[in-house]
Amino acid sequence: MSISIRLQELSCSHDDVALFKPLDHHFLPRSVYRIAGDNGAGKTTLLRTLAGLFHGIFGSIQWLSQGADDSSTRLHVSEQRSNLLYIGHKGGIKLGLTPLENLRWLTEYEIADKPLMDALDRVGLFGYEFVPAARLSAGQKRRVALARLYVSNHPVWLLDEPLTALDKLAVETLTQLFRSEAASGRLIILTTHQSLEIDELVTVDLEYASCD
Repeated sequence: MSISIRLQELSCSHDDVALFKPLDHHFLPRSVYRIAGDNGAGKTTLLRTLAGLFHGIFGSIQWLSQGADDSSTRLHVSEQRSNLLYIGHKGGIKLGLTPLENLRWLTEYEIADKPLMDALDRVGLFGYEFVPAARLSAGQKRRVALARLYVSNHPVWLLDEPLTALDKLAVETLTQLFRSEAASGRLIILTTHQSLEIDELVTVDLEYASCD
């Protein structure tokens, strides 16, 4: 399924105070988007809003299924959730579980152990599959969460600071994954403080609502 997300006059608020100026944007499939803005501008809140985890909003969000004839159909909330992979900056890792157990728990559908083991290998966790996550470094914990990308069939990825605590090689590998997955039709929206070597990268800037 090919999915786009259209924002119309969207802003998020805490205690009825808008975080950023109203945003109009159409996020299209086959693309990688970087949400940018100063600290506190609402980047994480925007991702959580798109994921349906934050509801203090003004304006509208439309998830649209793109037809072969360029027609579009609006998706219901249940359809949005089933087509979305959201990885927050904390990753959702349970420290008492091993990487393999975490990945099995985080995966929303039945997958055999081999693809899960392969995914962990691809993020550099070969040999750590059965080590309790509590014994892993911050970067290794991040890799456990990111292993979900290699077993995901979701057409939309929302990723909050996916490159945090990763070394240069891991960043390059993940960047290549973003390029190839976008080329295959996926819509990727992320936040990051690091530069991304992606020619087609589109930056969407958030501005403080109080800015003139």
